[in-house]
Amino acid sequence: MIAAIAPILIAIASLAIRLSNLATPKDFVFDEVYYVDGARDFLKYGVEVTGSKPEFIVHPPVGKWLIASGIKLFGDSEFGWRFATAIFGVLLILLFARLAHVLFYSPLLTAIAALLMACDGLVLVHSRTALLDLFLTFFVLLAIYLWHQQRHWLASISVGLAMGTKWSAVYFLAALLFVSLYKIFSQHPSKKLIRPTITKFLQYGFLPVIVYISTWTGWFLGNRGWDRQWSSNLFMSWIHYHSEMLGFHTGLTQKHSYQANPWSWMIMGRPTSFFYDSPKGCGDQNCAAEVLAIGTPLLWWAGTIAIAIVIGFWIRSLVRRVSDPALNIIVLGMAAGYLPWFFFQQRTVFTFYAVIFEPFMLLAIVYCLKLLLDGSLNSGISQGLVAAFVVIIFLNFLYFFPIFTGETITYDAWLARMWLTSWI
Repeated sequence: MIAAIAPILIAIASLAIRLSNLATPKDFVFDEVYYVDGARDFLKYGVEVTGSKPEFIVHPPVGKWLIASGIKLFGDSEFGWRFATAIFGVLLILLFARLAHVLFYSPLLTAIAALLMACDGLVLVHSRTALLDLFLTFFVLLAIYLWHQQRHWLASISVGLAMGTKWSAVYFLAALLFVSLYKIFSQHPSKKLIRPTITKFLQYGFLPVIVYISTWTGWFLGNRGWDRQWSSNLFMSWIHYHSEMLGFHTGLTQKHSYQANPWSWMIMGRPTSFFYDSPKGCGDQNCAAEVLAIGTPLLWWAGTIAIAIVIGFWIRSLVRRVSDPALNIIVLGMAAGYLPWFFFQQRTVFTFYAVIFEPFMLLAIVYCLKLLLDGSLNSGISQGLVAAFVVIIFLNFLYFFPIFTGETITYDAWLARMWLTSWI
């Protein structure tokens, strides 16, 4: 009974953590300055502007509209800016628990999945910061869940909203289309391929694009959008706008002190510092307050091992021609969310982008815990090992909690949490 309601209780506790002191730190944190400014403009004009002139933006509107919803509800303040991400952070926990439930059909594993998601620092930091990546992660995971449930029209809408938040969702769209077509061609006779193939192209080719275009309604209907007059054909002006956006993203090679190669993301080799200050009031001469976008270290290090194990089991399942939905979803999510970044070795990228594939890494951990519980070890021993793992992750989360939330602590306490010199 407790395991069955655990995800709800965990979500309630997570909501309290996210809303508590949500207005701290004061003022903008990291890239909030861009997205909050855009949200303000959307509320006033429907498009982003700079003074009286149109503003060139490099990310689609959905995430900034969601940030704007918080500002509309609670005012133009730090709490208002971050309210929407806090809510989506809680919804992400519930959605992840639901996906774990339909994959493993175990109340215990579902509860563990919810707790692992709730005990990750990277998700918590994103949930308390007005950035776009948590919205992206939620819509992508929702699309995967709906796709697995064979609710493809709804899945296509969700992936369209994900692309309307950040373009990196397009890799998930491509993966869903490819796997869906593979299933059709491997399961249907050649004479019955046309109708399901067309349907899949409509679901994962046409509808997501329509949803994406609709997210730009403010640009199409207003008269202040950037480069609207580039062509007499409004749609061609919009296409030109997107070519300029693409040029920005592919040409972003400016050095940054916190940029991190994708090779280091899984082990949190170079996390991104969103905020740092040396305030008073910690009871010591030297104090520190930081918001470090880092995953709970032991959780991510365990996840790195779990991914390697899952890939091994997935390859074995291919050889044996036995399909395991959990393995397939984990590999699909990691392939679409992580692998593409390795092709942008010159681009300026950051570890906090890893939140998009984190749900699939956590699923890999849950899968390994299931293997342990179902294995040949004595049930008491395996249950004890799983319980010990969960407790260790929870304690690790509590230990790093001050640098997830920007609490003022002594400099020595802060330095003790810098386990790697690359974290400083």
